[in-house]
Amino acid sequence: MFEIFKEHHHRTKQILLLARTELLKTYKGAFLGTGWAVVKPVFTLFVYWFAFEIGFRAGGTVGDVPRFMFMLTGYVPWYFMQDAILFGARSIRANRQFVIKMAFPVSTIMTFVLLSKLFVHLGLMVPTLAYVFIAGYLPTLHSLQFFLFMPLMFIFFLMLSWSTAPMSAFSLDFENFINSLMTGLFWLSGVMWDAGAVGGRIMPWIMRLNPINFLVDGYRCAFVYHQWFWERPYGVASALIFLGEMILVAALGMFNYNRLRKRLPDVL
Repeated sequence: MFEIFKEHHHRTKQILLLARTELLKTYKGAFLGTGWAVVKPVFTLFVYWFAFEIGFRAGGTVGDVPRFMFMLTGYVPWYFMQDAILFGARSIRANRQFVIKMAFPVSTIMTFVLLSKLFVHLGLMVPTLAYVFIAGYLPTLHSLQFFLFMPLMFIFFLMLSWSTAPMSAFSLDFENFINSLMTGLFWLSGVMWDAGAVGGRIMPWIMRLNPINFLVDGYRCAFVYHQWFWERPYGVASALIFLGEMILVAALGMFNYNRLRKRLPDVL
């Protein structure tokens, strides 16, 4: 951890500039430019709305929340988490020039790549919140939880990338393995359905082991449930599980990064 902090020391401005460059590079040559970063998820949400509200005529509510509102407040944080997992894993391989051609602090690569995805997330939150407010879910004191769950989400997946990015640089198979997991991870997480409503005695605890469920539920607490996260069923237990997983991910990330970073120039 000391080594990672040392690599970030006095580089805040450089990291922000690289994050901006990463975002511009992703949509270089497109007429809408970085606007596509918001257009793509908005169009996906429209497809989900049309499929569930018009096609399947499911409508209705999930608990006391309209189904589309429930899906919306789950999909927006998921879109960041999906990009954080995928682009975080391939960040070193995609920016190998920083590792091969110059003495560059490797851990900052994951930081500026995920920071560029956070910019997209914040941009996507603007139309999302506009829709939520127009639908009658006006901000309350509970909405301040966004400023807890958004940084937690960023930090968790940044620390995850400390493991996945070096391992993906060593093995393209590992990166392909992560790609193959994403669809299953989406449908097994409570993005489109209420993971807290699973029946049985053991299954609810299994679902709470998925950190995505805790983060998605936190967003819903902030904007549609209007509850503090600890007021949710098993909310305190879920928070403690997430905290334990965060410590584990940090420890594994530091171990893998420290073990592999010096060998990266030769591998790449």
